[in-house]
Amino acid sequence: MSAPVSEDAFDRVLLLLGRLNYVWSNTESLLIHLIAGLAGTTKDTALVIYLTLNTTRARADLVERLAKMEGRGAGERDRILELVGRLTQLAGLRNQYNHCIYAFDPQGGNPRTIQMRISDRRTGLRMGRETRIDAEAVRDIRDCIEDLTALNHAIWTLIRDAGYPA
Repeated sequence: MSAPVSEDAFDRVLLLLGRLNYVWSNTESLLIHLIAGLAGTTKDTALVIYLTLNTTRARADLVERLAKMEGRGAGERDRILELVGRLTQLAGLRNQYNHCIYAFDPQGGNPRTIQMRISDRRTGLRMGRETRIDAEAVRDIRDCIEDLTALNHAIWTLIRDAGYPA
């Protein structure tokens, strides 16, 4: 069982979540350059496409499909698929903290997230899954920020190597 997070520590968690959102948005927006390069269009046109697709999943699917199109070199395709796969994998933690409400224990226990998602089951519904924000959760957030930062650099390297519009 992880140590509880104090109120002061929770304020630091909120700052970490702000950083997670910043790093996420910055990294996801690099899909614009991938769309431009893969579709052979301008960055402005790719931006319109990116903004029209209103979910990360839709944007990632588009990039993956463009990368798989005939005529694409296997090395370029595989590199893009690996990077977009990493982005998709990291989306889970980001979504957990962005699609929830936060609950606080008046007795000073750990704050927790309550997921804003409904899961249909065969005979009922499940909703409101709760997760404690403890020291382990803080480590997970920090790790995700580091992973996204490394992914951001890797995508920028690909953009430059492939000569995509930057």
